[in-house]
Amino acid sequence: MPIRAILVKYGIYIVLLLLVLFFSVASDAFLSVDNLLNILRQVSIVGIVAVGMTFVILTAGIDLSIGSIIGVSAVLAAKLMLFGVHPALAFVLTLVAGIVIGLVNTYFIHEIQIPALIVTLATLTALRGIAYIITGGLPVYGLPEGYSFIGQGYVMGIPVPVILMLACFAVGYFVLEKTRFGRYVYGVGSNEEASRLSGVNVRKIKYIAYCLSGFLSALAGLVLLSRVNSGQPTAGTGYELDVIIGVVLGGVSMNGGEGRISGVITGILIMGVLTNGMILLNISEYYQLVVKGAVLLLAVSLDYVSKKRRVKVAHT
Repeated sequence: MPIRAILVKYGIYIVLLLLVLFFSVASDAFLSVDNLLNILRQVSIVGIVAVGMTFVILTAGIDLSIGSIIGVSAVLAAKLMLFGVHPALAFVLTLVAGIVIGLVNTYFIHEIQIPALIVTLATLTALRGIAYIITGGLPVYGLPEGYSFIGQGYVMGIPVPVILMLACFAVGYFVLEKTRFGRYVYGVGSNEEASRLSGVNVRKIKYIAYCLSGFLSALAGLVLLSRVNSGQPTAGTGYELDVIIGVVLGGVSMNGGEGRISGVITGILIMGVLTNGMILLNISEYYQLVVKGAVLLLAVSLDYVSKKRRVKVAHT
């Protein structure tokens, strides 16, 4: 196999390996078991949301509201439990709220035909405001003791958030790779009109994709609430950038219809390793933002260059 073909097919895995090797040499603490588990725990919330974002982007959409859904879900669940609602019921109601937000996003995107970028940017802003209204701008404390297990507990030495993330990736992989619905998701993203003419219910596919994104963002908010043990109105701020970078870096095309969950896992791990390594090397948070922005720009650039080359080859 030519080197160029190897780089195209396995480039993202090579990048992850090179990053691990670099930070292993640069910091003695990087390869410790505790630090590797810490990396997985740190990326778990982003990973959970990334599964939903993968479905949305595969349909040629985008969901910028995920960070605010995380925040409003965290404070909503915290307030419900503070008012005496059983944690299990508060958990379910919050997940339902995430689905409702997904329904609202899809309604304006598909029924009113407003671009997804505008709709989800609007809901991002509105939901953050709702989070501040619910809390009065102050953190919500006083959660039940047992609730901390979701974000801080371990099962056989593995952090619970990591288990939830892996479960989400496993289900996402099965749905996209092994079911008819998964094929429809790819079809809608590749050519929406052709899918519609083939009898695919495009409307239904989009609603499910955005509702799944809302559901998993709400789940991530519940995990984050448990992890920090308080409902923070600022929770999830900026997470949309990390999620989009991880998904696009993992090979999911912003044009829709292309990408695999296995690549998304690797993309999320690359961002986790990069962030953790920079922290261990005491690199300023300001420079970390520069690096994240550069990585996103590079990933999107490679996606578009690759797309243009495939189109050019198809027409020759």
